[in-house]
Amino acid sequence: MSGGLFITGTDTEVGKTVIARLVVRSLVATGVRVAVMKPVAAGSFMTAQGLRNADALGLIADSNVVMPYETVNPYCLATPVSPHLAARTAGVSIELQRIRENYAKLRAAADCVIVEGAGGWLAPLNDTQFIADLAAALELPVLLVVGLRLGCLNHALLTVAAIRQRRQRLAGWIANQIDPDFACMPENLATLRRHIGMPPLTTVAYDKAAPGAVPLSAAEVTVLVDSAAPKRLT
Repeated sequence: MSGGLFITGTDTEVGKTVIARLVVRSLVATGVRVAVMKPVAAGSFMTAQGLRNADALGLIADSNVVMPYETVNPYCLATPVSPHLAARTAGVSIELQRIRENYAKLRAAADCVIVEGAGGWLAPLNDTQFIADLAAALELPVLLVVGLRLGCLNHALLTVAAIRQRRQRLAGWIANQIDPDFACMPENLATLRRHIGMPPLTTVAYDKAAPGAVPLSAAEVTVLVDSAAPKRLT
């Protein structure tokens, strides 16, 4: 499978959804047909249509390929805990084959699919599989969201090492300033750039009122189109 990006983060609460929605909006603005997927969402609310997750709904709102909610978010779990625990509480088992089948439907309807993971790279899905295994099952390049706060160097470099150890492709990374008082930010960014071996695609400045509101530049969108929508370029 190809034609998409898998968005993961250095931790939970680093702005994966903010960045995923920014990527979706930026690609849509260029005319790319973008489908979205939140395979596993832990922390949902009940509606007349059943359980719904706010992050999945936000992604759907920004995309321009309409698909059933259950295709976008096949595992919508009520409890806001690690996916494997939320699934256990709900009495279900997260199966990669079911996610692959839903992804194939999305891929057939769009130029690319932006897939947002849950938690960090090694967040467990069940007793034997992790978010990393989900990205591998979908055969997607990885876009890493680095939450800029104290500890981000360790978290980011460990995540990059784990991605590369599994021989999965790191398409790029985005620096997301989640701490407005983060000290030595330029120096930390320089350290990350040196050790990751590539500059960030962009750095998203802290904005409490409207996080991720500033669209990506034309050059940044070109990089994303190249990584996420090769079908459009042929």
